[in-house]
Amino acid sequence: MPAVAEVDEAVVTRVVERLEGCERVLFVTGAGISVDSGLPTYRGIGGLYDGVETDEGVPIEVALSEAMFQRDPALAWKYIMQIERACRGASPNRAHRIIAELEQHFEVWVLTQNVDGQHRVAGSQRVIDIHGDVRTLLCTSCSWTRCVDDYEHLACPPSCPDCGEVVRPDVVLFGGMLPAHKVARLRAAAKAGLDAVFSVGTTSVFPYIAEPVLDARRRGALAVEINPGRTQLSHLVEHRLQAGATAALAAIMLAWRDRSTGDRAPAGTP
Repeated sequence: MPAVAEVDEAVVTRVVERLEGCERVLFVTGAGISVDSGLPTYRGIGGLYDGVETDEGVPIEVALSEAMFQRDPALAWKYIMQIERACRGASPNRAHRIIAELEQHFEVWVLTQNVDGQHRVAGSQRVIDIHGDVRTLLCTSCSWTRCVDDYEHLACPPSCPDCGEVVRPDVVLFGGMLPAHKVARLRAAAKAGLDAVFSVGTTSVFPYIAEPVLDARRRGALAVEINPGRTQLSHLVEHRLQAGATAALAAIMLAWRDRSTGDRAPAGTP
């Protein structure tokens, strides 16, 4: 486990104190939570596309857009495959597993922008992967679908084995619509009431990613940001931990366990 000395212990203590009495907790996660799995962030510190232009001279958001997929699927697939290659072979890290472990204490929900599927692999049960999963493939014409381990043997772009039409990953590209059933699930979770919202490793540039945190602040619920850099939410949250996801969540879990067992610890226990 990475050292937690870099994490502000006073803030951790206040967060854990506020967690007492909470029942339903939402973790909003972005690429930063997967850094310790060896995956790069999309943008930000160590970003996959920091300062990088595409070979075709278009912004990466254009290359990875729904419009581009319709116009030139091979070009869109070229950069989709780069993302999959960056995710390939990764496994959940301690941050993913801590969130899953917290289900022993809370009703935990996860709203993730990540398409790497690591939260489910780690064991989280209530995952809303709002941008989809890069390993799930869909035909753009017929009902063919398949979950693959990786893209190593795929053509660019791949074709449906049943009808020959272009296949796409089950992910939301720039300019695409969010899956209605996932949006409905998020709204239902919010309507039921969230006692705490943690923003972990995301720059929160999308309104639907920032909104749960802002709503928590409006309602007086616990709102925490975990991010080594500043974001547009940094000055709005109740507590901010300027640290990596694994270090911060490990510190919170350790403090939570100490607080939960402290009254029962025998005399002389360190």
